[in-house]
Amino acid sequence: MTLVNSPMPMSGNRRPRQGSARALAGLSLGYFMVLLDMTVLSVAEPDLASSLETSMAGLQWATTGYTVAFAALLLSAGAAADRFGAERLFRAGITVFTLASLLSAFAPGLSALVLLRVILGAAAAACVPASMAMIAQLYPEPAARARAVSAWAAISGAAVAAGPLAGGALVGVAGWRSIFLVNVPIGLAVLTLTLGRAVACPRSERRIDWVAQAAAAAVLALFTDALIAAGAQDWAHAVWSSVGLGVSFAAFHGLERRSKAPVVNRALTRSGRVRAGLLAAAAVNFALAGSLFVLPLLLQREWHLSPLQTGLAFLPLTVPFAANPPFTGKIVARVGPRPPILAGLVMLAVGGAVMAGAVFAGGGYPWLAVGLMMSGLGVSYALPALVAALVSVAPAGTTGAVGGLLNAVRQVGATLGVAVMGAAVAAGTGWALLVSSAVCAIAWFVFALTRR
Repeated sequence: MTLVNSPMPMSGNRRPRQGSARALAGLSLGYFMVLLDMTVLSVAEPDLASSLETSMAGLQWATTGYTVAFAALLLSAGAAADRFGAERLFRAGITVFTLASLLSAFAPGLSALVLLRVILGAAAAACVPASMAMIAQLYPEPAARARAVSAWAAISGAAVAAGPLAGGALVGVAGWRSIFLVNVPIGLAVLTLTLGRAVACPRSERRIDWVAQAAAAAVLALFTDALIAAGAQDWAHAVWSSVGLGVSFAAFHGLERRSKAPVVNRALTRSGRVRAGLLAAAAVNFALAGSLFVLPLLLQREWHLSPLQTGLAFLPLTVPFAANPPFTGKIVARVGPRPPILAGLVMLAVGGAVMAGAVFAGGGYPWLAVGLMMSGLGVSYALPALVAALVSVAPAGTTGAVGGLLNAVRQVGATLGVAVMGAAVAAGTGWALLVSSAVCAIAWFVFALTRR
């Protein structure tokens, strides 16, 4: 779930606007498309690598190009929605996303595909906070808005669950390019459903420091590039990227200190509980995205499964995303968010270790499925509870900022998961899965030691 500060209507009429159900369907479908694009590519990796004759580093950038842009621009996307109008930003983002998806299906080579994936990530960042602001405008009454947000957020589980399966079916029939074509009719449907004045949102004079935002994007991109180059043992490239990283980080730090509209809210990063929650969120997405990147290579190249069989093999991981969050919500309401967060991190750590053991011991798919199911349950326990935990400890007036920061940190975790676990694959898929297990164990330790 993404949270943003959204201007609320001042009118006394608290009923949902006319056409709100249709618009909500369009907003939810747009969110589905954005999240689907994060997972649908995983099953297509072997076919993409063969078609474009690319290396592991190329595959990593085809995946992380999306998440780098998504993560970096989420930090200012909420402010942009307020400044330019949420519905304008949303519709522009969906239009760009649809066109970039169409062009991705005809990408002539890896460089063009990576560039288009970056554009897709930027468009996705424009859509997500804007859609939340539009829901607040459509449903001014708190109870109705809560139900609408729940319906909107529930789509994320369906998108993650559908991604590998849909990708496997499409790749098996028409190759990797088909996974981008599916976004075109979805995007057109979203634009049609969100037509009209019902979604119109007021604009504000909120400041955005674009220079600092560009520096933040450079920091994340160069950090990712250095990790990917080191994993490929291209040490000269890694050194130059590290030098660029140091320069861009120093520039970002200096700009943030002087900025009147900093990219990262300083009040949030001073809270130890917020930092521990953000680390946990990054670890969850590290394990999820990294596993979705490395396991298709194992399943198709070494275990010789078809793309559709690979998509089906991921069901123990993805089905809990759609089925378990309501149960997690009840647990959080009864005992608070801390126990499900700790339980989720434990499940992710143990699930990664079980999957690694299945690979090392040659135990076959049954044991791998056990590890996948534990990891899926871990994600479905931890993430909804983390949203509740971070919102509850956010300093006054920073709820929207902490929501944006949470989503940005999750995408940073996903980016690092692909970069680090992709590099570890050189030593073997089992070692890559142990890395994810270790990261989740460390996050559990830090979160457990942080005072309530």
